Amino acid sequence: MAYSFLDEVLEHVFSFLTSDRDRNAVSLVCKSWYDVERWCRRRVFVGNCYAVSPEIVIRRFPEVRSVELKGKPHFADFNLVPEGWGGFFHPWVEAMARVYPWLEEIRLKRMVVTDETLELISRSFKNFKVLSLSICEGFTTDGLAAIAANCRNLKELNLRESDVEDLSGHWLSHFPDNCTSLVSLDITCLGSEVSFSALERLVARCPNLRTLRLNRAVPLEKLPNLLRCTPQLVELGTGGYTAEVRPDVLSNLADAFAGCKQLKGLSGFWDVVPAYLPAMYSVCPGITSLNLSYAIIQSPDLIKLVSLCCNLQRLWVMDYIEDTGLEALAASCKDLQELRVFPSDPYAVEANVDLTEQGLVAVSKGCPKLQSVLYFCRRMTNAALATIAQNNPNFIRFRLCIIEPRAPDYVTCEALDTGFGAIVKHCKELRRLSLSGLLTDRVFEYIGTYAKKLEMLSIAFAGDSDLGLNHVLSGCESLRKLEIRDCPFGDDALLANAAKLETMRSLWMSSCSVSFGACKMLAKKMPGLNVEVIDESDPPGSRLESIPVERLYIYRTVSGPRFDKPAFVWMMDNDATPRCS
Repeated sequence: MAYSFLDEVLEHVFSFLTSDRDRNAVSLVCKSWYDVERWCRRRVFVGNCYAVSPEIVIRRFPEVRSVELKGKPHFADFNLVPEGWGGFFHPWVEAMARVYPWLEEIRLKRMVVTDETLELISRSFKNFKVLSLSICEGFTTDGLAAIAANCRNLKELNLRESDVEDLSGHWLSHFPDNCTSLVSLDITCLGSEVSFSALERLVARCPNLRTLRLNRAVPLEKLPNLLRCTPQLVELGTGGYTAEVRPDVLSNLADAFAGCKQLKGLSGFWDVVPAYLPAMYSVCPGITSLNLSYAIIQSPDLIKLVSLCCNLQRLWVMDYIEDTGLEALAASCKDLQELRVFPSDPYAVEANVDLTEQGLVAVSKGCPKLQSVLYFCRRMTNAALATIAQNNPNFIRFRLCIIEPRAPDYVTCEALDTGFGAIVKHCKELRRLSLSGLLTDRVFEYIGTYAKKLEMLSIAFAGDSDLGLNHVLSGCESLRKLEIRDCPFGDDALLANAAKLETMRSLWMSSCSVSFGACKMLAKKMPGLNVEVIDESDPPGSRLESIPVERLYIYRTVSGPRFDKPAFVWMMDNDATPRCS
């Protein structure tokens, strides 16, 4: 493309626009701006791999260097998306390999990636630098060996919570001896041992390595060797943090941690032996991110550790911390911005009953910078939610999970409507919200009225009628993703707000009251939507139109219906004819 001087100036100006939304907006101003933005776009994010085809993306943006792609719906994390549903990345690689020879980055989430796909990536992109596979599946360590062997400029290899079949622990030895470019290596999801000698040689020859997250199989006795090779680390994920208590191991570990002057983030800590925790105390004052979501650390040791991290901004932890630990956190960590508390055993009836609303209230009072919360507990009150909202009006994400579905305010036995109403009323910048507990249609009226910037809403076991869903769809102007399970929402609200669905990325509904006939009507009414009925029980010919569907996934698309669907996915044509495999 031949550029004029004005085009070059525009391209320089556009380079300062980092959000897709802003770049999309400038491309709509006029034809010349559209062309300039088209040719200078280097990064593409696709929030749903079936919302657009790879051919359309390539035609729209011919000079892309970085692709980020998401596949399965979020509820796949809760085993609500059947195995074999889709989300295959290989067609994308085949298309990109032909026209993006200078592609440098691929970041995927909830997608199926095969060894063949990884082999193709390793051979097709000569300057490939970043591969990030988050919650992905379908590949083995043989595919990783191909990436290691052929991607000579690799900077990042991140495997976060992916399902990897370990065929060989020696895949790390496939990195060539002249590979010195790694900046980030995350192998936490691997289940078996890796070659420690290959790992040690690799990290030792990468002077710019800043992030190293190990899998559980890397023993504690070997960690000091790695730390001495990488004193420049900023993020560390330990392997197993357990070993026979020996003074020499403790001393070596403490000395190695003392040499890591730049550490800001810690994670890992599987199967912790408390006697070894003091070895890392020297780095605690500099830690800003602490992920203990896999660490079994009892409350006293946990409180001591967290209280030493006085500059903490982000904490992920299991509920061993208890209310007293959260109170100590609030007293010592005034800069905390994100808190996630996961259940150690969400199915135990009697365990961890001490984790209540009191701990979260204490953090809300003591941590005025708090913006993001994910909190599992066994009880909550409207008064506590109102206090939290008043103390932290800057919430961007608020996700509360009360372990027992439909649990009321345990003091008044009322629904938690007014408490969550206070959250959406006071937190004007709220972007993401997850609800739980006893909730009526009234809470959805609050959400529709006040949550004008809300982008993602997750609902389970809530509401009385279609009125609740109608409040959300008609009131939440910025809503992009809506996830619903086990709620009494049905045909009327869905069809009445059909036009709203075209402004959203997706709607997921499972175990609700939407009928098969309504799905057909919606597809006929809105041809710009893909309407998927996911049902493993009934064959297509036996489905009565009045019977509620098992699972429903609706999303906006510009590429039409998908053609890789399994037999249990029924795609509704806009002529209201179900297409079956």
